[in-house]
Amino acid sequence: MHQRQSALGRPSGTDGSDFSYRMVVENRYTKVAQGKSRLQWIVITQAVIQFAGALFTFLFSQEEYNNLDVVSIAIGFLSLFVGELGRRRSRSSFLRLYMFASLIAILLSGLSFVQGSIFLKVSEAQGSWLRDRFQLIHLGLIVLGMLVEIKTIITTSSLVHNMAPAKRAS
Repeated sequence: MHQRQSALGRPSGTDGSDFSYRMVVENRYTKVAQGKSRLQWIVITQAVIQFAGALFTFLFSQEEYNNLDVVSIAIGFLSLFVGELGRRRSRSSFLRLYMFASLIAILLSGLSFVQGSIFLKVSEAQGSWLRDRFQLIHLGLIVLGMLVEIKTIITTSSLVHNMAPAKRAS
């Protein structure tokens, strides 16, 4: 079938009046794209916090390593890896695991802080101002991590919900 060319170089019948027949992207797919973009920044933020926590634990801590800190760091980095895989490949099961593992990591970090605080109060030693400063940094990282974790849970839950197939009315 031959189409006539109009004066503007556009085939006839495409004067813009056919807009009602064009396909429209469903709203939930747009939400998935926005959620994945938001989740990317959250994962980057969590990676920075995890890296700062690891530096604090392994380089600046002058006592032996707390087992809960080490486990928390390991689970945290593992959750970041799983979360990034889930985000890139749109795997809701990976995203759910990411939510759970990152929550466990921040809770273990908080538990480690509480356990360390109680231990430090029992055994007061010289250089307590240095320990207090490190305790304050550790507490700041935990609070920041918890705030990011709240945003993580909200964003990831929304993303998983929008990634699920649409429910059909029967």
